[in-house]
Amino acid sequence: MVKTLDAAALGVAVGESGDDLRVVLINTREFGMVLSAGLGARDAALAEGVFHKDRAVIHASVELTDGAGFLARFKRTFAYQRLAARGNAPDAALERCFAALIDFGRSEAAGTTGEVVLELAADKAGLRGSVTSRPCEAAPTRLARPIAKIDKLIHPEKIGIIGVSANGMNFGRIILKNLMGSGCPKERLVIIRPEETEIDGVKCVESLAALPAKLDLLIVAVPSGAVYPLVDEIIATDKVHAVMLIPGSLGETEASREPAAALAARINAAHGKGDGGPVFLGANCLGVVSHPGGYDSWFIPLERLPKPQKKAKRNSVLLSQSGAFMITRLSRNPWLDPAYMLALGNQTDLTHGDLLTYFTARDDIETIGIYVEGFKDGDGLDFVRAVRRAVAGGKQVVVYKSGRTDAGAAGVMGHTASVAGDPVLFESVVRQAGAMVAEDVDTFDDLFYIAGAFHHKTIGGNRVGGISGAGFEAVGIADSTVAETFRLEMGELTPATVAKVQQILVDKKLDALVTVRNSIDINPGADDECHLSITEAFAQDPNIDAVVVGMDPTAPSVMALVESKLRPGWDLANPKSSLHLFPPIVERNDKPIVAIVDGGPLYDTMAAGLMDKGVCVFRNCMRGTKALTRYVEARLYADTLKGK
Repeated sequence: MVKTLDAAALGVAVGESGDDLRVVLINTREFGMVLSAGLGARDAALAEGVFHKDRAVIHASVELTDGAGFLARFKRTFAYQRLAARGNAPDAALERCFAALIDFGRSEAAGTTGEVVLELAADKAGLRGSVTSRPCEAAPTRLARPIAKIDKLIHPEKIGIIGVSANGMNFGRIILKNLMGSGCPKERLVIIRPEETEIDGVKCVESLAALPAKLDLLIVAVPSGAVYPLVDEIIATDKVHAVMLIPGSLGETEASREPAAALAARINAAHGKGDGGPVFLGANCLGVVSHPGGYDSWFIPLERLPKPQKKAKRNSVLLSQSGAFMITRLSRNPWLDPAYMLALGNQTDLTHGDLLTYFTARDDIETIGIYVEGFKDGDGLDFVRAVRRAVAGGKQVVVYKSGRTDAGAAGVMGHTASVAGDPVLFESVVRQAGAMVAEDVDTFDDLFYIAGAFHHKTIGGNRVGGISGAGFEAVGIADSTVAETFRLEMGELTPATVAKVQQILVDKKLDALVTVRNSIDINPGADDECHLSITEAFAQDPNIDAVVVGMDPTAPSVMALVESKLRPGWDLANPKSSLHLFPPIVERNDKPIVAIVDGGPLYDTMAAGLMDKGVCVFRNCMRGTKALTRYVEARLYADTLKGK
């Protein structure tokens, strides 16, 4: 039974159900106690899919909010703004009500579970309406995983593999080839395979029991039916610290769900003994790439996905339930270049919360990207706790969750045995914790990339400068500064900056064609030097916090080609080209500068060359400005969380 909570404790006058707003405190399967507030029941039924983010309803983990903070977010909703328009928004009463529910939710979180629903009307005198409650089913508990052993998983000294074919190219053999191809010495490897002494020069042993010493990591690439007895053997022999389960179908089909659940229960029980037993990554797991650990265990041949270093210092991690998600992200944008990439699969053991908790504590990691299909019971709360610690500690977290529709949720269950959950609640709770939540894959790519590019840049405010020699780009930059919950402002240039830009235009004989403003169209006749000089002038203006500059690669005066036949030497190799002059400008200015290289394959070399040298490049102005807008919003919000 839910504990008693009367209306008086919430500052609510008992009466008939109101319909101005609806407030719900519920113990959710993923996040524990969550407080929600928004439109009243009648309007809420009509609101789905109509309102922008935070307009119909907001959600927050009671652990990560308070009455004042929740009220501040609630003021974005249509329900509150309608009350305010009528002069009936009792802020003090609402804050007391929210605070009381949050306190109650925190006390309930460790005890009995339940749901409290308020259907309220509001006026200047306060709140009136009805309060109802009902019990909810308690979520099952899991033992804590010994997540310190994740260090053995990503920095193993000794790696074992089981399931390597001696004469064919199965997944196990491909993994072996990738391990060696990524620079992992044969001496660090051992194959568990009876009746063989070596494969590809790597020593074989007949069984786990025959291992001379405990393995840091065992990679399991056997058929799914062989996994069940093998896991029991791994636990019983205590010969392994960490295990990577590659096989799929465990818990993803109707026939496998019961035996997979029993397997997870046996792994869970092992965590209650001795040093906690081994940790398991997977099943249905692509594997791990650990550049600091010196190995690549993905079963994608290296010839299909080379991983050249694109950052001077790798300082990010990519966690994903889907291996294919990581493969396509890296193939499309190798400049993401994470230090670690781990596929979680169906979370038989290690969860999103476990891995995020581990990487949050690592000083060498600055940006964390995560693809989520679903959470194990209660793990969403561990996840948002880790998000909050990461962001409050100066890290950046970018999340994309699939299963946003009924059809997508059904697909999630078939892929990694996950329950997708309410996507609106997920996004609201995770954003409130401090993460950037992407609504689609392209947005995830953009946010993860821009977060890595600008982690060490100063975000001083929301004022942006826009520059381009293409009129549509100058307008497009300005048009793309508004997101659903935030907007950038076009900063007002100081007189000194206006004079500086005017002189640049005079020197380039463009002053009769261009009016100095923000955003500015500097004319297709502007060359590289003109673009870059005006960019730096904007970046040094105290009224500008970030700059977006269209590099106009198709313009005749810009050195954007590998080779120019019309103007020999007027190309990327020229020391006066943007490829050579732009990177120092980015380096010496503390504000974010986004470069736009909008053009076809002829200009891929220009874009790639700038990115290789640390310039943040997008291939169209709308996408680049939208990413900057979302990023600035997240950084400014993160500043409010530091020290909490």
